Amino acid sequence: MDAKQARALHESQLLQLPNVTGVGTGKDEGSGADVIVVFVTRKVPSDQLRAEDVVPEELEGVPVRVLPIGES
Repeated sequence: MDAKQARALHESQLLQLPNVTGVGTGKDEGSGADVIVVFVTRKVPSDQLRAEDVVPEELEGVPVRVLPIGES
């Protein structure tokens, strides 16, 4: 499954999470691999979130990157 398909499959769930303002796809800055990008108002350490509110590190085998963008 590619990044766009994985994003489409999980986007509505991700948008329900606290601080999440958007979901897209992009390229990893280091490896150039396709990734799912989750835009958040601010990054919160995972140990300060409920387990069900943590953005997963990967979805359908596609890496996920969290990008803080501030308030929209």
